[in-house]
Amino acid sequence: MEAKDIHQKLKDKFQDAILDFNEEVLQPYIVVAADKVDEIAEFLRDDDDLQFDYLNSLSSLDLGENLGVVYHLYSMSKDHKIVIKTEVPKDKPDVKTVSHIWRTADWHEREAYDLMGINFVNHPDLRRILLPDDWEGHPLRKDYVPQKSWHGIPTTLKGETEDDEQQ
Repeated sequence: MEAKDIHQKLKDKFQDAILDFNEEVLQPYIVVAADKVDEIAEFLRDDDDLQFDYLNSLSSLDLGENLGVVYHLYSMSKDHKIVIKTEVPKDKPDVKTVSHIWRTADWHEREAYDLMGINFVNHPDLRRILLPDDWEGHPLRKDYVPQKSWHGIPTTLKGETEDDEQQ
């Protein structure tokens, strides 16, 4: 199935929750509403024509005022693929979890939570996966300001902070 057919099938089913479509790129993508991600994902997995049974990757992006989540999906039985994207504001970065749809999403969502601060609503175990539990902030955000130390351990090298440059 071609990307335009997948887009049309989603548009027919979810109407206004399908926000944009771009097939003029190497990997065609569909932009969907964040509050419908779980419903759309379940449909993508369960529909007989689609059968997206494999989540290749889930990644997060800092888009300036918003944060984005990108899902790369593949159907092993149908041999087609699609990219799904969604955006949320930084001040309320809530996206519905898809960890109950594709188990692979469990750790991917935890990583996006840890490093970007995206809250995956209804995730069964949303906690940091790479950084300590008491780490401050989310280091992949463009506006992240590193803490100078963690439990007395310096977190920056000499010359990396404004204070070091002024000395």
